[in-house]
Amino acid sequence: MTEIKAAITGVAGYVPEDVLTNADLAKIVDTNDEWIRSRTGIEKRHILKGEGLGTSDMAVKAIEKLFQKTGTNPEEIDLIICGTVTSDYNFPSTANVISDKVGAKNAWSFDLNAACSGFIYSLTTGAQFIETGKYKKVLVVGADKMSSIVDYTDRTTCVIFGDGAGVVLLEPSEDGNGIQDSILKSDGAGRKHLIQRAGGSVLPLTKENIEDRLHYVYQEGQPVFKAAVTNMADVSAEIMEKNGLTGDDVNWLVPHQANLRIIDATARRMGLTSEKVMINIQRYGNTTAGTIPLCLSDWESQLKKGDNIILSAFGGGFTWGAVYLKWAY
Repeated sequence: MTEIKAAITGVAGYVPEDVLTNADLAKIVDTNDEWIRSRTGIEKRHILKGEGLGTSDMAVKAIEKLFQKTGTNPEEIDLIICGTVTSDYNFPSTANVISDKVGAKNAWSFDLNAACSGFIYSLTTGAQFIETGKYKKVLVVGADKMSSIVDYTDRTTCVIFGDGAGVVLLEPSEDGNGIQDSILKSDGAGRKHLIQRAGGSVLPLTKENIEDRLHYVYQEGQPVFKAAVTNMADVSAEIMEKNGLTGDDVNWLVPHQANLRIIDATARRMGLTSEKVMINIQRYGNTTAGTIPLCLSDWESQLKKGDNIILSAFGGGFTWGAVYLKWAY
Protein backbone atom coordinates (compact mmCIF):
# COMPACT_ATOMS: atom_id res chain seq x y z
CA MET A 1 0.00 0.00 0.00
CA THR A 2 1.36 3.42 -0.97
CA GLU A 3 2.21 5.66 1.95
CA ILE A 4 0.06 8.79 2.20
CA LYS A 5 1.91 12.00 2.96
CA ALA A 6 0.47 15.43 3.67
CA ALA A 7 1.51 17.79 0.91
CA ILE A 8 1.21 21.55 0.64
CA THR A 9 -0.80 22.09 -2.55
CA GLY A 10 -1.35 25.83 -2.24
CA VAL A 11 -0.19 28.83 -0.24
CA ALA A 12 -1.24 32.45 0.17
CA GLY A 13 -0.43 35.38 2.43
CA TYR A 14 -1.85 38.73 3.45
CA VAL A 15 -0.51 41.81 5.20
CA PRO A 16 -2.56 44.95 5.96
CA GLU A 17 -2.18 48.11 3.89
CA ASP A 18 -0.98 50.41 6.67
CA VAL A 19 2.80 50.52 7.08
CA LEU A 20 4.78 51.48 10.18
CA THR A 21 8.37 52.35 9.25
CA ASN A 22 11.40 52.70 11.49
CA ALA A 23 11.19 56.45 10.97
CA ASP A 24 7.59 56.37 12.21
CA LEU A 25 8.66 54.52 15.36
CA ALA A 26 11.44 57.03 15.98
CA LYS A 27 8.70 59.63 16.47
CA ILE A 28 7.04 57.47 19.15
CA VAL A 29 9.94 56.05 21.19
CA ASP A 30 13.66 56.71 21.65
CA THR A 31 15.00 54.75 18.69
CA ASN A 32 16.24 55.24 15.14
CA ASP A 33 16.44 53.44 11.84
CA GLU A 34 20.09 52.39 12.21
CA TRP A 35 19.55 50.99 15.71
CA ILE A 36 16.59 48.87 14.57
CA ARG A 37 18.17 47.63 11.35
CA SER A 38 21.49 46.68 12.95
CA ARG A 39 19.85 44.68 15.73
CA THR A 40 16.92 43.09 13.90
CA GLY A 41 17.14 43.60 10.14
CA ILE A 42 13.66 45.17 10.13
CA GLU A 43 12.86 48.23 8.01
CA LYS A 44 9.07 48.35 8.29
CA ARG A 45 6.06 46.35 9.42
CA HIS A 46 2.36 46.29 8.47
CA ILE A 47 -0.35 47.17 11.00
CA LEU A 48 -4.01 46.18 10.92
CA LYS A 49 -6.11 49.27 11.57
CA GLY A 50 -9.88 49.67 11.67
CA GLU A 51 -12.54 49.22 14.29
CA GLY A 52 -13.59 45.65 14.95
CA LEU A 53 -10.85 44.05 12.84
CA GLY A 54 -8.93 41.10 14.27
CA THR A 55 -6.67 38.20 13.40
CA SER A 56 -9.46 36.32 11.64
CA ASP A 57 -9.92 39.14 9.14
CA MET A 58 -6.33 38.84 7.92
CA ALA A 59 -6.60 35.06 7.79
CA VAL A 60 -9.77 35.31 5.71
CA LYS A 61 -8.02 37.56 3.18
CA ALA A 62 -5.24 34.98 2.80
CA ILE A 63 -7.68 32.07 2.54
CA GLU A 64 -9.77 33.80 -0.11
CA LYS A 65 -6.61 34.24 -2.19
CA LEU A 66 -5.78 30.56 -1.69
CA PHE A 67 -9.25 29.42 -2.74
CA GLN A 68 -9.05 31.52 -5.88
CA LYS A 69 -5.57 30.25 -6.79
CA THR A 70 -6.34 26.59 -6.19
CA GLY A 71 -9.97 26.50 -7.31
CA THR A 72 -10.99 25.16 -3.92
CA ASN A 73 -14.60 25.27 -2.76
CA PRO A 74 -14.92 26.29 0.91
CA GLU A 75 -17.34 23.43 1.54
CA GLU A 76 -14.61 20.94 0.56
CA ILE A 77 -12.50 21.88 3.59
CA ASP A 78 -12.51 19.22 6.34
CA LEU A 79 -10.49 20.99 9.03
CA ILE A 80 -9.05 24.43 9.82
CA ILE A 81 -6.20 24.86 12.31
CA CYS A 82 -5.13 28.38 13.21
CA GLY A 83 -1.81 29.01 14.91
CA THR A 84 -2.10 32.30 16.79
CA VAL A 85 -1.43 34.07 20.09
CA THR A 86 -3.78 36.95 19.27
CA SER A 87 -7.11 35.19 18.96
CA ASP A 88 -10.13 37.33 18.17
CA TYR A 89 -11.67 36.28 21.48
CA ASN A 90 -10.77 33.99 24.39
CA PHE A 91 -13.56 31.91 22.90
CA PRO A 92 -14.78 30.96 20.38
CA SER A 93 -11.56 30.04 18.65
CA THR A 94 -10.30 32.19 15.81
CA ALA A 95 -10.39 29.11 13.55
CA ASN A 96 -14.08 28.79 14.36
CA VAL A 97 -14.67 32.41 13.34
CA ILE A 98 -12.61 31.91 10.18
CA SER A 99 -14.61 28.87 9.14
CA ASP A 100 -17.81 30.91 9.37
CA LYS A 101 -16.39 33.89 7.49
CA VAL A 102 -15.03 31.83 4.57
CA GLY A 103 -18.05 29.53 4.33
CA ALA A 104 -16.27 26.31 5.36
CA LYS A 105 -19.56 24.80 6.52
CA ASN A 106 -18.32 21.22 6.64
CA ALA A 107 -15.10 21.88 8.55
CA TRP A 108 -14.36 21.54 12.22
CA SER A 109 -11.71 23.86 13.60
CA PHE A 110 -9.48 24.81 16.48
CA ASP A 111 -6.67 27.19 17.48
CA LEU A 112 -3.16 26.16 18.45
CA ASN A 113 -1.04 28.43 20.65
CA ALA A 114 2.70 27.92 20.36
CA ALA A 115 3.72 31.57 19.89
CA CYS A 116 6.18 32.00 17.01
CA SER A 117 6.31 28.22 16.51
CA GLY A 118 2.54 28.20 16.03
CA PHE A 119 2.61 27.55 12.30
CA ILE A 120 4.98 24.58 12.35
CA TYR A 121 3.16 23.07 15.34
CA SER A 122 -0.14 23.51 13.44
CA LEU A 123 1.32 22.18 10.19
CA THR A 124 2.60 19.03 11.88
CA THR A 125 -0.74 18.55 13.63
CA GLY A 126 -2.70 19.05 10.42
CA ALA A 127 -0.49 16.57 8.61
CA GLN A 128 -1.52 13.79 11.00
CA PHE A 129 -5.16 14.12 9.94
CA ILE A 130 -4.21 13.81 6.26
CA GLU A 131 -1.89 10.85 6.87
CA THR A 132 -4.66 8.83 8.51
CA GLY A 133 -6.53 8.91 5.21
CA LYS A 134 -9.64 10.29 6.91
CA TYR A 135 -9.32 13.90 5.71
CA LYS A 136 -8.60 15.23 2.23
CA LYS A 137 -8.33 19.00 2.63
CA VAL A 138 -6.93 20.76 5.70
CA LEU A 139 -6.23 24.49 5.98
CA VAL A 140 -3.32 25.46 8.23
CA VAL A 141 -3.25 29.14 9.12
CA GLY A 142 -0.55 31.17 10.84
CA ALA A 143 -1.83 34.64 11.75
CA ASP A 144 -1.28 37.29 14.38
CA LYS A 145 -2.35 40.86 15.04
CA MET A 146 0.65 41.61 17.23
CA SER A 147 -0.14 45.32 17.27
CA SER A 148 -3.01 44.45 19.64
CA ILE A 149 -0.61 43.26 22.38
CA VAL A 150 2.50 45.39 21.74
CA ASP A 151 3.37 48.28 24.03
CA TYR A 152 4.33 51.17 21.77
CA THR A 153 6.13 52.88 24.64
CA ASP A 154 8.53 49.93 24.99
CA ARG A 155 11.25 50.28 22.37
CA THR A 156 12.62 46.78 23.05
CA THR A 157 9.46 45.12 21.71
CA CYS A 158 7.54 47.62 19.59
CA VAL A 159 10.23 47.67 16.89
CA ILE A 160 10.04 43.92 16.37
CA PHE A 161 6.45 42.99 15.64
CA GLY A 162 4.03 43.44 12.77
CA ASP A 163 0.67 42.04 11.70
CA GLY A 164 0.08 39.43 9.01
CA ALA A 165 -1.35 36.06 8.02
CA GLY A 166 -0.51 33.10 5.83
CA VAL A 167 -2.24 29.85 4.97
CA VAL A 168 -1.44 26.55 3.28
CA LEU A 169 -3.71 23.85 1.94
CA LEU A 170 -2.75 20.29 2.88
CA GLU A 171 -3.88 17.39 0.71
CA PRO A 172 -2.88 13.71 0.42
CA SER A 173 0.10 12.83 -1.75
CA GLU A 174 1.23 9.39 -2.87
CA ASP A 175 4.22 10.42 -5.00
CA GLY A 176 6.65 10.82 -2.10
CA ASN A 177 6.35 14.59 -1.88
CA GLY A 178 4.94 16.36 1.15
CA ILE A 179 5.90 16.48 4.82
CA GLN A 180 8.68 13.98 5.51
CA ASP A 181 9.59 14.55 9.14
CA SER A 182 9.34 16.97 12.06
CA ILE A 183 11.02 17.60 15.40
CA LEU A 184 9.05 19.75 17.85
CA LYS A 185 10.20 20.78 21.32
CA SER A 186 9.20 22.98 24.22
CA ASP A 187 10.45 24.22 27.59
CA GLY A 188 7.94 26.05 29.75
CA ALA A 189 10.69 27.40 31.99
CA GLY A 190 11.32 29.96 29.27
CA ARG A 191 8.04 31.70 30.00
CA LYS A 192 9.71 34.05 32.47
CA HIS A 193 11.68 35.59 29.60
CA LEU A 194 8.89 35.96 27.03
CA ILE A 195 5.28 36.18 28.15
CA GLN A 196 2.00 38.09 28.13
CA ARG A 197 1.58 38.27 31.88
CA ALA A 198 -2.02 39.50 32.27
CA GLY A 199 -5.20 38.35 30.59
CA GLY A 200 -5.23 34.68 31.49
CA SER A 201 -6.62 32.76 34.47
CA VAL A 202 -3.51 33.39 36.60
CA LEU A 203 -3.81 37.16 36.27
CA PRO A 204 -7.20 38.18 34.84
CA LEU A 205 -7.41 41.67 33.43
CA THR A 206 -8.06 44.43 35.93
CA LYS A 207 -7.82 48.20 35.77
CA GLU A 208 -4.65 47.99 37.87
CA ASN A 209 -2.72 45.51 35.77
CA ILE A 210 -3.76 47.27 32.58
CA GLU A 211 -2.37 50.51 34.04
CA ASP A 212 0.79 48.55 34.86
CA ARG A 213 0.89 47.48 31.17
CA LEU A 214 0.97 43.77 32.08
CA HIS A 215 -1.37 42.87 29.22
CA TYR A 216 1.35 43.61 26.68
CA VAL A 217 4.18 41.39 25.44
CA TYR A 218 7.07 41.22 27.91
CA GLN A 219 10.46 40.10 26.65
CA GLU A 220 13.96 39.88 28.09
CA GLY A 221 15.97 40.27 24.93
CA GLN A 222 19.28 38.58 25.75
CA PRO A 223 18.00 35.28 27.21
CA VAL A 224 15.49 34.95 24.38
CA PHE A 225 18.11 35.73 21.72
CA LYS A 226 20.56 33.22 23.18
CA ALA A 227 17.95 30.46 23.43
CA ALA A 228 16.65 31.16 19.93
CA VAL A 229 20.08 31.08 18.31
CA THR A 230 20.99 27.82 20.02
CA ASN A 231 17.72 25.93 19.67
CA MET A 232 16.73 26.98 16.15
CA ALA A 233 20.18 26.09 14.84
CA ASP A 234 20.35 22.83 16.79
CA VAL A 235 16.95 21.52 15.76
CA SER A 236 17.53 22.46 12.11
CA ALA A 237 20.84 20.61 12.07
CA GLU A 238 19.23 17.69 13.92
CA ILE A 239 16.46 17.17 11.36
CA MET A 240 19.02 17.30 8.53
CA GLU A 241 21.21 14.69 10.22
CA LYS A 242 18.21 12.49 11.02
CA ASN A 243 17.21 12.46 7.34
CA GLY A 244 20.71 12.18 5.86
CA LEU A 245 20.73 15.68 4.39
CA THR A 246 23.70 17.96 3.81
CA GLY A 247 23.67 21.66 3.00
CA ASP A 248 23.93 20.73 -0.68
CA ASP A 249 20.74 18.65 -0.45
CA VAL A 250 18.61 21.42 1.06
CA ASN A 251 17.08 23.78 -1.49
CA TRP A 252 15.51 26.21 0.95
CA LEU A 253 15.51 27.17 4.62
CA VAL A 254 12.27 28.87 5.65
CA PRO A 255 13.12 30.37 9.05
CA HIS A 256 10.86 32.18 11.46
CA GLN A 257 11.48 35.90 10.89
CA ALA A 258 12.32 37.10 14.40
CA ASN A 259 15.80 38.52 13.98
CA LEU A 260 18.25 38.53 11.06
CA ARG A 261 21.14 37.46 13.28
CA ILE A 262 19.23 34.38 14.47
CA ILE A 263 18.41 33.48 10.86
CA ASP A 264 22.06 33.87 9.81
CA ALA A 265 23.28 31.70 12.69
CA THR A 266 20.81 28.95 11.77
CA ALA A 267 21.82 29.00 8.10
CA ARG A 268 25.52 28.79 9.00
CA ARG A 269 24.91 25.81 11.27
CA MET A 270 23.08 24.06 8.42
CA GLY A 271 25.86 24.82 5.95
CA LEU A 272 23.62 26.89 3.69
CA THR A 273 24.53 29.86 1.52
CA SER A 274 22.41 33.00 1.83
CA GLU A 275 20.81 32.30 -1.57
CA LYS A 276 18.99 29.35 -0.03
CA VAL A 277 17.43 31.30 2.85
CA MET A 278 14.04 32.98 2.63
CA ILE A 279 14.18 36.40 4.30
CA ASN A 280 11.43 39.01 4.28
CA ILE A 281 11.82 40.33 7.84
CA GLN A 282 12.86 43.72 6.45
CA ARG A 283 9.36 44.18 4.97
CA TYR A 284 7.09 42.63 7.58
CA GLY A 285 8.96 42.38 10.89
CA ASN A 286 8.01 39.48 13.16
CA THR A 287 4.41 38.49 12.46
CA THR A 288 4.72 35.59 14.97
CA ALA A 289 2.77 32.61 13.56
CA GLY A 290 2.49 34.37 10.20
CA THR A 291 6.16 34.54 9.23
CA ILE A 292 6.75 31.10 7.69
CA PRO A 293 3.63 30.91 5.50
CA LEU A 294 4.26 34.52 4.40
CA CYS A 295 7.73 33.46 3.27
CA LEU A 296 6.33 30.48 1.37
CA SER A 297 3.81 32.78 -0.29
CA ASP A 298 6.48 35.31 -1.29
CA TRP A 299 8.78 32.62 -2.72
CA GLU A 300 6.10 30.33 -4.20
CA SER A 301 7.03 31.13 -7.81
CA GLN A 302 10.64 30.02 -7.18
CA LEU A 303 9.77 26.67 -5.62
CA LYS A 304 10.05 23.50 -7.71
CA LYS A 305 8.39 20.14 -7.25
CA GLY A 306 10.61 17.90 -5.15
CA ASP A 307 12.59 20.76 -3.53
CA ASN A 308 13.92 19.84 -0.10
CA ILE A 309 12.71 22.50 2.33
CA ILE A 310 13.38 22.96 6.05
CA LEU A 311 10.99 25.09 8.11
CA SER A 312 12.44 26.24 11.43
CA ALA A 313 11.06 28.35 14.28
CA PHE A 314 11.54 29.43 17.88
CA GLY A 315 8.92 31.10 20.05
CA GLY A 316 7.77 32.15 23.48
CA GLY A 317 7.16 29.48 26.04
CA PHE A 318 9.76 28.40 24.94
CA THR A 319 8.68 26.45 21.85
CA TRP A 320 10.79 25.46 18.87
CA GLY A 321 11.10 22.93 16.09
CA ALA A 322 11.81 22.08 12.48
CA VAL A 323 9.85 20.45 9.66
CA TYR A 324 11.35 18.74 6.61
CA LEU A 325 9.18 18.62 3.51
CA LYS A 326 9.42 18.03 -0.21
CA TRP A 327 7.58 20.64 -2.25
CA ALA A 328 4.66 19.05 -4.07
CA TYR A 329 4.04 21.32 -7.08
